[in-house]
Amino acid sequence: MISAEQNELMTRIGPGTPAGALLRNYWQPVALVEELQGPRPVKAVRLLGEDLVLFKNQDQYGLLERHCPHRGADLAYGRLEDGGLRCSFHGWLFDTTGKCLATPAEPEGSRMCEHVRQKAYPVSERSGVLFAYLGAGEAPAFPHFDCFVAPNEYTFAFKGYWDCNWLQALEVGIDPAHASWLHKFFEDEDPATSYGRQFRSTPAGAEIPMSKVLRELDRPEIRVERTAYGMRLQTLRKLDESKTHLRVTNILFPQAFVIPMSPEMTISQWHVPVDDYGCYWYSIFTSFGAPVDKDTMRAQRLRTYPAPDYKPIFGRANGWGFSVEEQRKSTFTGMGFDINIHDQWACESQGRIQDRTREHLGTTDKGIVLYRRLLVDAIRKNQAGEKPLMVLDTQGAREITGPPAVDGIGPSDRLEEYWKAFDVNRRKKSAWG
Repeated sequence: MISAEQNELMTRIGPGTPAGALLRNYWQPVALVEELQGPRPVKAVRLLGEDLVLFKNQDQYGLLERHCPHRGADLAYGRLEDGGLRCSFHGWLFDTTGKCLATPAEPEGSRMCEHVRQKAYPVSERSGVLFAYLGAGEAPAFPHFDCFVAPNEYTFAFKGYWDCNWLQALEVGIDPAHASWLHKFFEDEDPATSYGRQFRSTPAGAEIPMSKVLRELDRPEIRVERTAYGMRLQTLRKLDESKTHLRVTNILFPQAFVIPMSPEMTISQWHVPVDDYGCYWYSIFTSFGAPVDKDTMRAQRLRTYPAPDYKPIFGRANGWGFSVEEQRKSTFTGMGFDINIHDQWACESQGRIQDRTREHLGTTDKGIVLYRRLLVDAIRKNQAGEKPLMVLDTQGAREITGPPAVDGIGPSDRLEEYWKAFDVNRRKKSAWG
C-alpha cells in the first residue's frame, strides 16, 4: 500500500510533472512507420500530454507542436509542400526542425519568418517504430538491444491502445504470477486462431504446452534482481525434482519489458503515455530463427486492434467481450483466447488511474515493488539534476545488449547455467546474432 502522494508522483506525466520530466529523458515511441506510408504522411498524435503533428518530408520525419504559432490553426490539416508542412490557414510553412520557411501573406520582403519557430522534437526510426525525444539537450543513444540491432526482415512492429494510465499497463508485465490465472485455458489447443498463443505454445525442451504448465503449477517462485538496464525476473515452476520450467523476462527502464514468445522469438514492449488516462503499447517482435511473416502477423493483430487508431474491438463499452458460457467452458476470464485482451481488462478495470492506496501486495508482487523503487529513485535523481538510469551515451549504449528472454525447461539444480547457455546457443544459431 502506498500513499496518494506517491501514486500521483508515479502516474502523472504531463508537462511540468516529476514523472513526465523523467520520461522526457528517453526516446518514446510515437507511431508505427507504416502509419506514415500512405499518400498523405501527416498524422495528429498525442504523447506525454502534448498535442503534436507528425509528418514525413521525403526521407525526413518531423514532429511539431500541433497548433500553428500564427493564429492557432491545426497543422494536422496542413499541406505537405515546398520542403515542409504548410498551414492551411495563411500558408505559413515549417520544416522538420520547426523553422519557419515562409509567411506568404506578409508584404514582399518581410523577414518575419526569421523570428518565428515552432516547437519541434527529433524523430528516429527503429525496427518499424518511430521514436521521438521530447527532452531538453542532446538525445540519449539507443541501447544495442536485440530489437534494435536485428535486421529489418527479422522484426515486426505493432501497437494497441489501452484506456488507462501507463503505469498499471506496464505493471502487468512485471507480474508473472497472473499468467496461471488470467491466461488460463481449459484446453491446450485453440483451433480458432494462432494469434494470442504466447501461453499455448510449447516451451523449449518440453513436450507439454505452456498452457498446461501454467494451469497445473499455479504457485511459482519468483526471483528479481537489478541489472544495468533495469531488472530481471525469473519465474520458476518445478515440474519434479530434476526439472523446472523457467521463464526469464526483463524490464527495460523506464517503461518497456522483453518477454519470450517462443524459443526463437522475443517481444520488446513499451507502454507509452498518451496522457494521464490512456496509453499505447508498442511491440517489436524479434526473431532469432527465420525472417518474420510481417503480412500475416499484421493481419492477425488488425482483427483485434484495427487501424487507423489501433483501438481494441473490446473494452469497457462492451464488457471486454465477456461471455458467461465461455468462462464456464473454455477460459478462466471468459474473454476469448487473445491474451492481450485479458491483460487489457486487468489494467483497464482498475480505473483509468489505479488507486494504489487500497492495494495489498503479496509476495508474487516483488517485481512491482522493485520497479516502483527504481522509478521513484529515478524521479528524485532527475529532480536533483543527476543522470537517471538508462540515459546512455554512445559508449554506454554499446554495452547494453540483449537482454536474454528465455522460456524453457531445464535442470533444477543448474537453472542459471541453463538459461545463459540457451541464450548463447540461440544467438549462435540465428542468422544475424
